[in-house]
Amino acid sequence: MGRRMSTPFISLTATHNPHRWYLPLEDSLCVGPPQRSFMFGGVGLAAAIQAMERTCERPVIWATAQYLSFARPPSVVDLDVWVPAHGHNTSQARVIGHVGDKEIFTVNAALGRRPSDISHQWVQAPEVPAPEDCPPAEHWRGDDGGLHSRIELRNIHGRYGDQRKGGEVSPDGRLILWMRPRGDHPIDASMLAIFADHVPSGIGAALGKDAGGNSLDNTIRIVRLAPTDWVLCDISIHAVHGGFGHGAMRLFTRDGLLLATASQSAIVRMHDESRREGG
Repeated sequence: MGRRMSTPFISLTATHNPHRWYLPLEDSLCVGPPQRSFMFGGVGLAAAIQAMERTCERPVIWATAQYLSFARPPSVVDLDVWVPAHGHNTSQARVIGHVGDKEIFTVNAALGRRPSDISHQWVQAPEVPAPEDCPPAEHWRGDDGGLHSRIELRNIHGRYGDQRKGGEVSPDGRLILWMRPRGDHPIDASMLAIFADHVPSGIGAALGKDAGGNSLDNTIRIVRLAPTDWVLCDISIHAVHGGFGHGAMRLFTRDGLLLATASQSAIVRMHDESRREGG
């Protein structure tokens, strides 16, 4: 079931300061139309998770990102890690991601591990076909060479990509996808953070329109990391009102183990509008 995985999806570069890291922003980490592309929000959260885990030498428990501005290639994103509390089992940390003096995102998180034999899962994965039995799903823009080209999707339930155009409002607001990275990359906490930032993809599916969103935040809660070659991403859009959408995702292994939960709020964009504004 598990593929041999070795190379991180995102590679941070260390500095002489163990609390500072940097990320050269390549097109493969960005989304959006040519000449106006920008860093995918989940990349910022994923990079911050990596930076905090490597600085604190502990796994992330939860992390929440607030997105403040766009970072565009070929800029370099600096990540400064602050650890105001470091206990026996848990650390509380913060990352500020910036390009020069311009703050792009802020991430707050808790990291740690406690010894315990108690393990139970109440949330169950939906019964779905195996990824091999589901049709491939292509992003509406294509994004050749961009981040979306590095993630393989299989559509299970709901409308993705061009299927959303001219549809009706979804009765349940759900979009269920299989996801995996293309290439030899581990499905770790930072990879799950990138998958989790696909919650706004469910907005167009829920509305039955060629629509999506710009993330205002991204919160992920890691339950466990377990070997899997595909991740089942169950997206639920809760509501769209006043120009904003709100939704959540549950992420499971192929065998139904709950890996993480995530939630987001986003600015709702019709894609004609987003092309004009670069969203």
